[in-house]
Amino acid sequence: MKKLDRHGYLFIAPFWIVFLIFSIYPVALTFYYSFTNYTGAEGEQLVGLANYTRLLGDTYFIEAFFNTIKIWGLNFILQIGGALMLALLFSDLQLKMKGLAFFRATFYLPNLITISSVALLFGILLDWQHGSLNMMLLKIGIISEPINWLTQPVTAQISVSLILTWMWLGHSFIVVMAGVSGISKDYFEAALIDGATRWQIFSRITLPLLKPILLYIMITSLIGGLQLFDLPMLITDGVGAPDGALNTMVLYLYNQAFKYNNYGYAAAVAYGLFAITLVFSIIVFKGMFRKERSAKGA
Repeated sequence: MKKLDRHGYLFIAPFWIVFLIFSIYPVALTFYYSFTNYTGAEGEQLVGLANYTRLLGDTYFIEAFFNTIKIWGLNFILQIGGALMLALLFSDLQLKMKGLAFFRATFYLPNLITISSVALLFGILLDWQHGSLNMMLLKIGIISEPINWLTQPVTAQISVSLILTWMWLGHSFIVVMAGVSGISKDYFEAALIDGATRWQIFSRITLPLLKPILLYIMITSLIGGLQLFDLPMLITDGVGAPDGALNTMVLYLYNQAFKYNNYGYAAAVAYGLFAITLVFSIIVFKGMFRKERSAKGA
């Protein structure tokens, strides 16, 4: 049996070796660099908490934080609202809508497109002079002159949020639909017999039973949203224009590390981002289940 145990360790050794080298070691090294002034060209020197002190007063990082929250917040509201609406339409016993498989595949399709293709596509659609969106709005008379969507801070942030909503709505819809499908139809049928309205069924039955699913979507969306990088990077060529409106926290981290070679400070930014993500995740988790716990206590 002892020989068999040793053989088992040999079988799991490749995974742990790869995990330690490519996951644990970089995380530990980044933590060490966050306490140094490492620039990549010279030997690093320990600077204590100087990088973290600088981070707390860094106006550019604070601006990047609020940019990230704005872009993610609008995207999340539209994404989760649209996913709930679609799931309720397809699960309504009175409407009895058909074609769920077709619509599920159609809504999920944007999630399969590479982000570089998405950036190129919407860069053409939102082009100031020849973009299809401006041409269409001009033709139907909604606007009188072309709008430069990606060179104005507000419209640029809204545009990125809408693009992200278009990409991830299908994923959230499928997850929410799976949660709705797991709810017994007996609850809905009994509510209809008792004369409950659609809103009462949604607020008193569907929404409470979907709480674990919504928590999963919120946490994963929050983590992904706070790590937003690729779309602003590709749309603005890494500069976060216009006026820094698309300069997210991860884009700021990337520029500090690979554009300005401030690897030590970039490592501190990475751990600052980790702390922010952890705090927000705890707040979301506590907020989702606070009412339920208080009700049980009462």
